[in-house]
Amino acid sequence: MKDNPLILVVDDEEDIRTTVECILKDENFLVETAVDGSDCIKKLKKIKPDLVILDILMPGLTTKEIIKRIRKLHPKLPIIFLTVVKLTEATKKKLINSHVADYIEKPFDNFDLLKRIKSILK
Repeated sequence: MKDNPLILVVDDEEDIRTTVECILKDENFLVETAVDGSDCIKKLKKIKPDLVILDILMPGLTTKEIIKRIRKLHPKLPIIFLTVVKLTEATKKKLINSHVADYIEKPFDNFDLLKRIKSILK
């Protein structure tokens, strides 16, 4: 893992964005945030993060459209989904096989979040 990886946190809930940002900054990650899919794409045109943490359910662009646009800009950029939705094992496997490095259910455990991020960035 490179020193001070840059992570883009995309969530429409300010408290989630702020919480994840604080957790990551405490571990010396660089952090950018975006409030929705459009904001995410706008920022990805200017920066090249090492990882995106993306809320699945947000107003505006669909998750599918956001992923499609991310892939056009940065084809191999790892993405972790944040979700409040309980996923079935079949859905989890489908996600992991379709451009998503991992998913984390809200509410999440801070240590688990960091462990997964570090594992992906190795």
